[in-house]
Amino acid sequence: MRTYHIAVIPGDGIGIETIDQALATCDTLCALHGGVSLRYTRLPWGCSYYLEHGVMMPEDGLRILADCDAILLGAVGYPTVPDHISLWGLLLPIRQSFDQYINLRPVKLLKGISGPLRERADREIDFVCIRENTEGEYSGVGGFSHRHTPDEVAVQTAVFTRRGIERVMRYAFELAAARPRKLLMSATKSNALQYSMVLWDEVFRELAAEFPSVHCSQNHVDALAARFITAPEQLDVVVASNLFGDILTDLGGALQGSLGIPPSGNIDPSRRYPSLFEPVHGSAPDIAGRGIANPIAAIWAAAMMFEHLGHPDLAVHIMRAIEQVTSQGTVLTPDLGGRASTAEVGNAIRGALDS
Repeated sequence: MRTYHIAVIPGDGIGIETIDQALATCDTLCALHGGVSLRYTRLPWGCSYYLEHGVMMPEDGLRILADCDAILLGAVGYPTVPDHISLWGLLLPIRQSFDQYINLRPVKLLKGISGPLRERADREIDFVCIRENTEGEYSGVGGFSHRHTPDEVAVQTAVFTRRGIERVMRYAFELAAARPRKLLMSATKSNALQYSMVLWDEVFRELAAEFPSVHCSQNHVDALAARFITAPEQLDVVVASNLFGDILTDLGGALQGSLGIPPSGNIDPSRRYPSLFEPVHGSAPDIAGRGIANPIAAIWAAAMMFEHLGHPDLAVHIMRAIEQVTSQGTVLTPDLGGRASTAEVGNAIRGALDS
């Protein structure tokens, strides 16, 4: 029996509700199929913790997480805590300290979900976005001058390194080479960003020579955003910088019919540090506590965690169960047009694990 130590940060709002369903699904799966067990360390970090302690996590938080095999995060955010405090107090330090330089987001329209592009069949939207996750526009370099005066200046510097670009692109090339269609699209804006995106394009062309089986192309990010809507079936693997990838993947999430569906993996491919898996959605304080949040994204994030830990078969079981529930269409939360509760959807998915 292989036991993995999982750090669980439910966070705030609906994160607590949906992550509980993900954990229950993990436990059911392990009981049904054997060979794997999970041991959890539940950590009460997030905005509620901040309001009580003045920090999003304790000073030794990263040391605590470093001892784990993976991290499951629910959601972070609260109306009275500014977003830059919550993000820079928890998630971004984890990403950067643990060198989780890959943000992996599948964009797939699940069976039975119509999505906003109603003329598209579900098989036509199935691609993966690879977002650079530790530098670029979210490097945290910059500052204020003449603060709170009419001459105030804010400078935010995007940092692009050849090493950082090359490693995320190499990951994307390798993923594209392993997929049947072998298509890789790079998001750029080198017509306007004459330094960072020119370097981005140069590295892309250099790596393309190493992967002759991969069919490469690039689009300016604004044109690519339009392509997400007009021709998503043409996409297979998309690689983008931190900011561009952040925006494009939320658009990808919208294509899936609800932000309650897509998951995200923050991955250190070297496995020196634990990787973090989370739903894309936020804490949704407007519906928190009502028991109507969609748990699919959190459960899908757990499937991504199993795959990363070396158990793709268990991930397949979860995804089959999710799609059995969505294809039947009788147990769905209100964001998908249903009337089911968070727990009812979680129970339905766990029930489908038997089949």
